[in-house]
Amino acid sequence: MTEASKVVRTLTGRVVSDKMSKTVSVLVERRVKHPVIGKVIRLSRKYLAHDENNECREGDIVEIAESRPVSKNKSWRVAKLVERAKT
Repeated sequence: MTEASKVVRTLTGRVVSDKMSKTVSVLVERRVKHPVIGKVIRLSRKYLAHDENNECREGDIVEIAESRPVSKNKSWRVAKLVERAKT
């Protein structure tokens, strides 16, 4: 498989913590329809993502991409900064 033909999973979320060195915690929310009730509910999950240049701050909207494992819990990297926080 060549480098160009690889499909990389990406997710968009909000940075909720930037207190670690070269790591940010990203909250990804998704809306799903409940199978029985039919109500649309919000599900969320937090991912640890590698931020090489420490450029992301709390509240930023970022796009993260799947990568090789960087540490025990970190298998995502910050692909791009979509929007800066308002503050």
